[in-house]
Amino acid sequence: MSNIETINKLKNEQSASRRELTALLQTITDDERELLRQAAQKTAQAVFGNKIFIRGLIEFTSYCKNDCRYCGLRRSNKNAVRYRLSEEQIMSCCKAGYSLGFRTFVLQGGEDAFFTDEVMCGIVSAIKREYPDCAVTLSLGERSEDSLRRLFEAGADRYLLRHETADEAHYARLHPPGMSGAHRKALLYRLKEIGYQTGAGFMVGSPYQTFENLADDLLFIKELSPQMCGIGPFVPHRDTEFGNMPAGDLKLTLTLLSVIRLMNPRILLPATTALGTIHPNGRELGVLHGANVVMPNLSPAEHRKDYALYDNKICTGDEAAECIRCLSRRMEKTGYKIVCERGDYQ
Repeated sequence: MSNIETINKLKNEQSASRRELTALLQTITDDERELLRQAAQKTAQAVFGNKIFIRGLIEFTSYCKNDCRYCGLRRSNKNAVRYRLSEEQIMSCCKAGYSLGFRTFVLQGGEDAFFTDEVMCGIVSAIKREYPDCAVTLSLGERSEDSLRRLFEAGADRYLLRHETADEAHYARLHPPGMSGAHRKALLYRLKEIGYQTGAGFMVGSPYQTFENLADDLLFIKELSPQMCGIGPFVPHRDTEFGNMPAGDLKLTLTLLSVIRLMNPRILLPATTALGTIHPNGRELGVLHGANVVMPNLSPAEHRKDYALYDNKICTGDEAAECIRCLSRRMEKTGYKIVCERGDYQ
């Protein structure tokens, strides 16, 4: 089957095979990519119009018990700057964000034992009491089913947990012994069962990744049918064993955004900070290829550079207000408008 035939299958919401997806990703031409982009943009606009939803990102702890081989926050990185935000600091971030129009707050952090269920449930409950019209999204890594249920009952609406790669052998090459790709994927299904709007995702161009791996990622996303999917290019961090590896490819990342949009028309799909890190117009390009979410940083400016998952991360100094003004202007130039809505999955 030709790439054009595969693109037409995706446009018509027909299932593409692993072989067809692998061939598309590996051999797509620029002209074919433009056809794919146009189809993805048309699909996104049919569902969401020209709306781009904003999420206020609060990176509240840089401590992590894990030692993932690609991550600058890995436990063994002695050069990492560690910090924790207090509940008061988190609430201050929410207050500033609410005044700017944010109606979703994303609490993201490493797997930090300091933030027990009691502590996290207290924070989630406080945000929901103060801002009942807002959604709370958690990105805390792997927690027990009981913990996830308690957080949901405390008021958390959404949970982001990137599966990173659907291939177990590839997962093992990126993570230390004791971490399991199968366990992570099972948690994603459990999150959906609990009632969360659930987000999965993966890195594009991570070490040892093959086109077959990426096809498997797409098929896993199709099967899981999450409400959200976060993908972005791999960006190396100097203090990891992958520090000299090349970053993920821009065109391949954009192609995958378009494919995901066509395979999952209603999905909430961010144009990630990592995409903006590898290209000055990366987030705008992401939107033009089917993305419909951006996540400006509400974290205290003095800590943004310390939450260093990878090198050269953008927006580590701008105040939140300036960042959102800048993003609004940039999105308007592409024909889109940032809106002050929760932006729930429909």
